[in-house]
Amino acid sequence: MMDRVVRSATPEKQLALMQAHPDLAVRFGQVGQLTDASRREQADAGLNQLTPAQAGEMARNNALYRGKFGFPFIICARLNDFEMTRKAFSNRLDNHREKEIGIALREISKIGRLRLADAIL
Repeated sequence: MMDRVVRSATPEKQLALMQAHPDLAVRFGQVGQLTDASRREQADAGLNQLTPAQAGEMARNNALYRGKFGFPFIICARLNDFEMTRKAFSNRLDNHREKEIGIALREISKIGRLRLADAIL
């Protein structure tokens, strides 16, 4: 049901949903910018323990991605770690925008399903 609602939303509403997501890792130090769930998920993925070089790489990748696609890089951090996220950035930066919109919406769906499961279990 949730997926159907998101998929049937206008492109503008889908874009607004994607743009509501925080950049990965670079905002971690700005605790007020992350929800408790995002903070936990990014910490579980190790994104709160990056070296300065790794954090710099994430910041550059976030900027490249946002510049190319117009929304933040979205990945279900809970199902990934730094290396998997790094590879996903590399692979996904080569995609066209329409493909990335589809991937981002699927990642949002994964995040939503996991958070819903947490809430009811």
